[in-house]
Amino acid sequence: MKMIINGQKRDSSNNRVVEIINPFNQELLDTVPSATEEDLELALEHVSKGKRVWRETPLYKRSKILLQFTEKVREHREELSVLLCKETGKTIKEAMIELNSVQYIFRSFIEQANHLYGITIPDSQPGGEKDIIFTRREPLGVVVCIIPFNYPALTYAYKVAPALITGNSVIIKPPSDNPMTLIRITELLLECGVPENAVQIVTGSGSVIGKYLVESSKTDAVSLTGSTKVGIETAKSAAGKLHRVFLELGGNDALIVFEDGDIESAVKEAVISRTMNAGQACIASKRFIVHNSIKDEFTRLLVEKLSTLTIGDPLNPKTDMGCLINENAAKEVKKQVDLTIKQGANCIYGGNILNKTFFQPTVLEGVTPDMDIAKDMEVFGPVFPIIGFDNEEEAISIHNSSAYGLNGGIITNDINKALRVADKLECGGVVINGSGIYRHPDIAFGGYKMSGIGREGVSATLEELTQVKTIVMKGILK
Repeated sequence: MKMIINGQKRDSSNNRVVEIINPFNQELLDTVPSATEEDLELALEHVSKGKRVWRETPLYKRSKILLQFTEKVREHREELSVLLCKETGKTIKEAMIELNSVQYIFRSFIEQANHLYGITIPDSQPGGEKDIIFTRREPLGVVVCIIPFNYPALTYAYKVAPALITGNSVIIKPPSDNPMTLIRITELLLECGVPENAVQIVTGSGSVIGKYLVESSKTDAVSLTGSTKVGIETAKSAAGKLHRVFLELGGNDALIVFEDGDIESAVKEAVISRTMNAGQACIASKRFIVHNSIKDEFTRLLVEKLSTLTIGDPLNPKTDMGCLINENAAKEVKKQVDLTIKQGANCIYGGNILNKTFFQPTVLEGVTPDMDIAKDMEVFGPVFPIIGFDNEEEAISIHNSSAYGLNGGIITNDINKALRVADKLECGGVVINGSGIYRHPDIAFGGYKMSGIGREGVSATLEELTQVKTIVMKGILK
């Protein structure tokens, strides 16, 4: 597949490519260009022109074009889902759900944009009685959208939909391991009438492409989902030009299970959260803080449930869990599990790499609050570290000991306790009687502390990706 610059499918200027490998069976799926600085500068030149063209396109026309795109995605859902499954390793069931979400998210942002109002300022200041002052929202300009590997289509929708509907132009940097679905989606977007210079998609090394785009004077804003390390580097690079940055970063979210909660529901929530996309989700519960009176029973039921999962070919509709994105990802999870065992934990289930890219669902007991995995070590795989606690204050303290703060989860039948604890948790969202792997398109999604800057969601992103202009009609009421 090719990059798309100004509507044209292009190779890189030096003809270098990146191989895209199916992580399930290591087959070569295709190649994509490895963009050079020359390619990036060309894309920036076109998208800078495109921001003027697209912002001058009336909102109702932008809405019509993007609604047509949602229909295109629906028509091509099976093709896109299979492609996403093959290049990512997630199950076909999860891929289908993700593609369905793309349609809904685009439609939601379109509807919200059509009801995004300015304000009229009252004549409360002496001397302004004859003036009319009002505001309107205008696009930022060129928005660089840097997409992660774990939920590429979903993240594409959360970034590209609000940027385009508000009149911005975009450069999309898809993940290096699995860019093909996003290239195909971008082709559909252009087919529906988005101007060729308003949307560019460039492929290759994230460290090279991302830094160049972020530091460019032609860029106006950067929206990135990725690791905290990359987010910090991005913020530093953007600071030189004072670009706006929106960063959705790492997490080490916890599920707190109190003694009065439904233990079977807690186990179900834990398994879904940690095995979805093979545990490669920023808001998956990655720490399980369980009351000591029920910890043994929770652990027993957890192992029992995990033993029933079908792990294998992601394209098989009966598969419950697929593989990790590549071999290095599996090796990293293994390294983290081994470190936790070295620090004193016991592995009572799983703990091994299978067929290069699969990692067994792994249960670690005897995890203590001082271990790396209980604080700031984010494990991107199906690993369940279980940490005991005796009282409410201790559970809150363990939860808040992490440098991260995306979504927390609480299992309890006491709603007063749930709300009291939720108020004290240092994270951007709390799910009561569920795990933190919950993301409704309308909520203002984002984290505290090292988990990011800004919010994504229908209720927040349109404001984030626009700027307010105040217009004063001085003395107009004479």
